[in-house]
Amino acid sequence: MTSNTVEIRATAWSDGSPSISGAGYGLRISEGDRDTVFSPDWGTVTVELPNGNSATVTLSEAFWRKCSELRSPEIGRWMLDEGLVQWPKGQPPVFRLTQVSGARFRVSRTEEK
Repeated sequence: MTSNTVEIRATAWSDGSPSISGAGYGLRISEGDRDTVFSPDWGTVTVELPNGNSATVTLSEAFWRKCSELRSPEIGRWMLDEGLVQWPKGQPPVFRLTQVSGARFRVSRTEEK
């Protein structure tokens, strides 16, 4: 890892009515990390998933207000396949998002609770 590699913490997110299609799931990042790492100039970001797939996520107006989640059926399907969709209240799985370049990030699991 080089000194200019940006890594941020993300947690699993569900909208409360997720679907087996993967819709309703995503990765939540802190508003501070959103404001520091993400650019309002980006219309989308690409998230590289551990299974080799990628998700293109639209950064909506809500993302910039109070909903700092990267929401995508592709992310949801990966979470479903990995058994990461049910967690104790207040204890979602934790992930690391590494900025690969610009608006491209790689997600990985972390042992953090």
